[in-house]
Order: sequence, then C-alpha cells, then structure tokens
Amino acid sequence: MIDPKQIPDDVLSVCRRLRQAGFEAYLVGGSVRDLLLGRSLGDFDVATSARPEDILRIFGARFSVPTGLQHGTVTVLAGEPSRQVEVTTFRGEGAYLDGRHPSVVTFAATLAEDLSRRDFTMNAIAYEPQAGAIIDLHQGQQDIARRLVRTVGDPIQRFSEDGLRPMRAVRQATQLEFEVDASTLIAIPATLDAFRKVSAERVRDELLKLLFAPCPSRGIELMRQTGLLAEVLPELLATLGCKQNRFHKHDVYQHSLATLDAVPAEPILRLAALLHDVGKPRTQTAQPDAPGEFGFFKHEYVGAEMVEAIAGRLRLSRAETELLVALVAHHMFFYTPDWTDGTVRRFVNRVQAERLGLLFSLREADIASRGRGEDPECETRELRARIARVAAEDAALRVKDLAVNGADVMRVLGVGPGPQVGRVLARLLERVLDDPALNQKDTLERLIPQVASG
Repeated sequence: MIDPKQIPDDVLSVCRRLRQAGFEAYLVGGSVRDLLLGRSLGDFDVATSARPEDILRIFGARFSVPTGLQHGTVTVLAGEPSRQVEVTTFRGEGAYLDGRHPSVVTFAATLAEDLSRRDFTMNAIAYEPQAGAIIDLHQGQQDIARRLVRTVGDPIQRFSEDGLRPMRAVRQATQLEFEVDASTLIAIPATLDAFRKVSAERVRDELLKLLFAPCPSRGIELMRQTGLLAEVLPELLATLGCKQNRFHKHDVYQHSLATLDAVPAEPILRLAALLHDVGKPRTQTAQPDAPGEFGFFKHEYVGAEMVEAIAGRLRLSRAETELLVALVAHHMFFYTPDWTDGTVRRFVNRVQAERLGLLFSLREADIASRGRGEDPECETRELRARIARVAAEDAALRVKDLAVNGADVMRVLGVGPGPQVGRVLARLLERVLDDPALNQKDTLERLIPQVASG
C-alpha cells in the first residue's frame, strides 16, 4: 500500500491541476516503487494524457520548462523551490534502430501502452493519488515483494531498445539489494552489441550510482558474470585469479571487491578502492626466496597510469580524474615513527591536505581487506596525530602557503614569467618544509638568489 501523506503537497498539486484541466495524471516510475518499498524519495515523474502544449499552457511559462518536447516531457517547477517534476505525455514508440532512441514517438497512447514500454516491472506501476488507486499491469508489486528485477515483456527486446538497460538492471538490483530475474540476467550477454552503442557518459553515471550502493561488490560481480565488466572495466578482469603473498588471504580481484565494500560511500573513493591494485597483474613477479609468493614492485604507479586512462574513457571530470589518480598512486605509503617533521610535511604536500581523509580511508580499507585480522588503523593512527601536530604549527605545506609569491621571485631576480619562477618557489618550499621558521618574507627573499643558482 501507498501512504499518500508521504507524497509532497506540491507534487500532488501537479497531478491535481492536470486532472482539473480534464486530463489523466499518474505518478509513475521510481517514486512509486520507492513509496511501495518505504524508501526515501527522490525525483517524481508524472505520466499524463495531456500533450506537451497542454502542459505548458496549464502551468505557464514561469513554472514549466520544455526539456524534452520530442519525447513529450515538460519539467514543471513545483511549489518547493528546488522541486522539479517531470511531466510526460502517455506515449508509444516505434522500433529502436540505433539501440538508444525510438524511430518514432506517438502521443496518442493510453496509460497501458505507456507502462508497457517501460524497462522493469517494478518501474511500470502507476499511482493515481486522488483515488488512491495503484495500476499494476505487469506484476510489479509481486516482483517488488520477491525483491526481483525483471523486464517488462521480452528482455532481449527491452535491452535491444536501449543498450543502457542491462547496466540499469545490475545497478538497480545492487542499490535495492534485489536479485535479477534469471531470464533477464541471461539476456544481458546476448545484447552487449546494443550496450556498446551507449555513450561513455551514460555508462559512467550508472557505474557511479552502482558504487554508491550498500554493497557495491555485488554489482561488480554481476557485471563480471554478464560480460558488462569486460566492456566497462576490462582491466579489472586480469586481477581475477592473480595470486598475492602471505599478507593477503584473497587474490587481487576478491581483495579489491572487499576493499570496495569497506570504504565510505563516496563514488570516486569507491572507484579508487575497486581499482587501487589494478596495476598488480602487470607487475607480478615470483619471489625466488619465497616459493609460491609474488611481489608487485611499484604497482601503485603502474595502476595510477592505468586509472588515468580509465578515467578518460569514462569521461570523468578533470578534478575527479586527479583525485582518482592521486588515491591510487599514494595508497601504498608506509609510516614509521622515525619520520621527521619535514618528512611528514612532504607527505602532506605530495598527497595534498584535502585528500588525506580519503587516502586514509582507502589505506585502512586496504589493510582490513587483506583478510588477516589486522588493525586497519595500524599505519594511519600515529600519522594522523603527527599531521595534526604539524598543522597546529601553521606550517607552510604548499607553494601558495609561502610568504613570497611568483611576483616576488621575478622582482628579486629581475626576470620575467617562466619555468624558473616555479622552480625557485618549489625549492623555497623544500627549505620551509624542513624548517618552518624560514617562512618569513625577508628571509625567503634573501634565499631566492641562492636557490635560483642551486
């Protein structure tokens, strides 16, 4: 059953205004599913018999945006300032010729026709709030009760229509902690040609949503079993069966999945956890003095190069790429108490202070996922304290923290802009990392000619 009190008044108002104008209006899609599951609600979608021009007329130019008229969609700005309700005309569709878009969209459809074109039964349920009526023509409620993701109709046809649907099946099963119906699961490998037509951006978005799930490793394993992983992250397949050493209970693949599940739910951090050891298969070397064991010299740097290429393929932003690469490149730090304060400062400078929390989370998850019962904070606890003490000294940790800048360097040396300015500032920072007391403008200006000639 659905409790109408869980539906925001401004969303109900959208349906009410459409009905008052003489049209049918139903809540549809994920919001209805989530109401039935008692989950927190996100976006709301309304399906209506009103055509796009009717919707624009009813809500007016101030409160409606023609975001997808070719597909019959108008975004209505509801009473809540941030609330946007997608209102879409009942529609039918022609054949999908490119695995992404229907060849024709018709707006003379009924609600039944509209629901029949949707992806999964759990998303093909409509709710009419005035009467409190649930319209479920495809046993969606039954599948929700069974915690099952199943396509509406023939899965081969559904997946061939939109190549992203196989990824959506895996992602939603992972997010909702459902299983994928057997016939739906079997159809995924058979429709990978359609999946290959999907843009990298759409695939990326589904992957990042999957990584935000309560137990994301389930989704990665489903991707592997269905062939999706070979299409999205083929580099990860080489970690399957890649043996490690006595410090690890699992192969690289299983260790990576365990690390993925152990880090906080931040998508780029979780992607870094999944890929942190992706360089191990390429660096695996047998240990002659320890039969059956392997070393992975500088695998973190090889992995960093690999994830940079992966980030480009997934069209991650520059900031996301830099964070992902940094986390993989630096995850193998080993702190010992004999580190000097200068060493601690250099570590912070190299990693960047704003990334330390994520890096420590990754390192702790990495240790915990070795499967040997180790204290996950054994290599971070004291370093955290050391960094806090250094930070309390208000020491310069980055070039921009120096008491001088590029203009000062150019003035003292009598030079113009160029690489030399950056080199001088970097050398000054090296001095200050060892001795924070040097970070005085007059002191650094006296050092500029010295470091410039060094």
